[in-house]
Formats: sequence, C-alpha cells, structure tokens
Amino acid sequence: MNYVRTGLLLAGLTALFGAVGMMIGGQQGMIIALLFAAAMNVFAYWNADSMLLRMRGAKQVDDRTAPELVSMVRELAQNAGLPMPKVYVIDNPQPNAFATGRNPENAAVAATSGLMQLLDRNEIAGVMAHELAHIKNRDTLTMTITATIAGAISALANFAMFAGMFGGGRNENNNPLGGVGMILVAILAPLGAMLVQMAISRTREYEADKIGAEICRHPMWLASALNKLDKGVHAIPNMDAERNPATAHMYIANPLSGKGVDNLFSTHPSMSNRIAKLREMAGAPQSGAAAPAKSGPWSGAAKDRRVRRRPWN
Repeated sequence: MNYVRTGLLLAGLTALFGAVGMMIGGQQGMIIALLFAAAMNVFAYWNADSMLLRMRGAKQVDDRTAPELVSMVRELAQNAGLPMPKVYVIDNPQPNAFATGRNPENAAVAATSGLMQLLDRNEIAGVMAHELAHIKNRDTLTMTITATIAGAISALANFAMFAGMFGGGRNENNNPLGGVGMILVAILAPLGAMLVQMAISRTREYEADKIGAEICRHPMWLASALNKLDKGVHAIPNMDAERNPATAHMYIANPLSGKGVDNLFSTHPSMSNRIAKLREMAGAPQSGAAAPAKSGPWSGAAKDRRVRRRPWN
C-alpha cells in the first residue's frame, strides 16, 4: 500500500509540474525548466552521497577500526540480500543515522557517535536494518526523482514571479489571472511541491521501518531504538543539520529542532506512530515503553547491562 501511495504522490507532483508549466510558459517553458532542473539533479544523483558524507565529517570504518559494527552490517546486508555497503561513523553527539547512495551497489550507511553511545547492540542492529531497508527499497532514487520535479516547479515559480512583477506579456494568455495569477503560482506551487515531498518522505519511513524489522527479524529492536532516539534528538541539537535542513529527510529521526508530530510540514512520521506499528508487527501490547527482544544473534553481548559492549570498540 505504501508503494501505491508513493506512486500516487509522485504522479500528483508530476501533474502539478505540468499544470504550472503550461500556465506560465506553455509547453516550451515547461520543457526548458525540466531540463534545467534535471541537469542539476543528475549531478546531485552521482555526487550527493560523497558530498553529504564530507559535509557531515563522516569517517569510513572497516573490520580493523570497527570490527563489530562492520560485522553487524555485513550480516544484516546478507539477511537483506544486499551487497555490503560502506560503513561510516560521524562524530556528532545527537543520536541519528542515515543511508545514502544511488543504488545498492554504491551505498553507504552512517551512524553518529551519539547513537552508538545511547543504544545497545540490538537497538543499533535495528537502526542499521532500517537504513539497509532504504537501500533495498531504492528510496534515494525515489527522492532524486521527486527533487527533480520539485526543482523544475521552483524554476517555473521563479519565472512566474518575475513575469507577474514586470508583466507577463504573451504568457498572460496562458494564465487567465494575469500578473496576480503569476505571483500566486510562484508562491503556492513550490509550497505544494514541498508538501508532496514531505508526504513521500514520511511514506518511505514507514516502509523502511517495516522492511528493516524484517531484516533484523526483531521489530522490537527497532521500536526500542526509536523510543530512545525520540528523546535523544530533542535533547541534543544537530547543528550541521540545522545549517542544511534540506537533508533532514535522510535521517532515521528528524534531526531538526522541531515538533515530532505527524503533520503536513514534517519530514518524518511521529515516533509514537512508528513505534505503534512496530509493536503491532511484534504482537506486543500498545502501551508502555518499547523493550528490546531477549534473544537474537547479537543479544549475548547485551545480557550484562553493567558492562555493555559496543560494536565500535
């Protein structure tokens, strides 16, 4: 059902683009704006992963520098039927993680130092499984397509603003509202595109939770992790994400200092809704805090809570 919803939202975004383009510049203006936006996003598609990792100061780890974390990701990738992604650690106190890469063959997962300090071994496995689910579902490709169309709408909106302010000439024939209509389109069209982008992002998070729970085989591991992350991200700001909020949708938890509610202007579903769905998958009661499973391939190292081994030590 989430795939159908994502497809419908993409179709709606495409229809919005077509309508705005025809109103402003006819077929020629629509094609020019699309080509311009596509060129920018093709560059981003091939380079955004490395650019993002550099921006966040991510350091790649391997079997020598973080053997347990890398081994965990390798086993989860095998469960998911995926190639082994690159693994990165980011020195940031806010607990969070994200996945990037244009396809499963060129993918990476990154976790912050704050996440690894806050969560136990099973919970980290749940988070890594969620990020691998994004890779498996090719969500980065979906968001690239979305960004291309939204970028084209923004380009058309900028043209509409200038046309509305300085006179639309023959383009007003395509817009029955004239200059006022051009300005309205310039304001409302990007807003509509942003809302659709956020709706798609929220839909993909629900799906990644579901597939991630299947990959790690314990929905309660991820539910327990989300419960802790919900508190952690609100307590500790992520200044890197605040300076560049356009990448907020990539994280497992919204890194921005906003309200974690499931509304039109949120890039993520509310944590309570996500946890409830995972508890339902596990057949657990819907009240009380999420608790990690008692057994599993990584639970042995977490039995003694007095000394908790970490996969990055």
